[in-house]
Amino acid sequence: MLLGLAFLVFLALSYVVNVIFFSILGDVFGSRILAFDIFFMQVGMLFIHNVLVVSLILLGMTFYVNLVILDFFKREKYADIVLEHSRTFALVFTIMILFLSILRGSSLLGGISIEDLPLILLISAPIGIVEGYGIYLTIEKTLSRTMSTKYLVYIYGIFLIAAIMEVGFIHFLIWVTTG
Repeated sequence: MLLGLAFLVFLALSYVVNVIFFSILGDVFGSRILAFDIFFMQVGMLFIHNVLVVSLILLGMTFYVNLVILDFFKREKYADIVLEHSRTFALVFTIMILFLSILRGSSLLGGISIEDLPLILLISAPIGIVEGYGIYLTIEKTLSRTMSTKYLVYIYGIFLIAAIMEVGFIHFLIWVTTG
């Protein structure tokens, strides 16, 4: 019950953080100055956002695993199918999250022309692959009940690398588009 309550609290908190994050995103990345303190602030901001998202996924999946293990779904015929096929579910869930992330990002970038979109998707694909791998590992390790502190540090490291890549990509796009 405490895990479920914590999940709901963090879900509400994530909504508030997401609204704040996307409202100040333009101000934080609007600076054309490429100073190390601004760069590290931008990396830190994206890293903390990604860690909050992946931690919320981890908490939600842990809550579901505990519900299944404690036989909360006694009447359900296939309640443990997600746990039995954790890799498949992790892959499907990761693709869904990345697709929704692309939709959210494209709604924020309303000024991009259709002709430039394939190039931007191609250039940003490595970031999506790295973040997708981190999400996949989080879900798979949680559902298979093999998550440990070592894996969690590894996953957070993946998201730190993704944040560095993303800030570098954003600065590259600003440099290319403004000449």
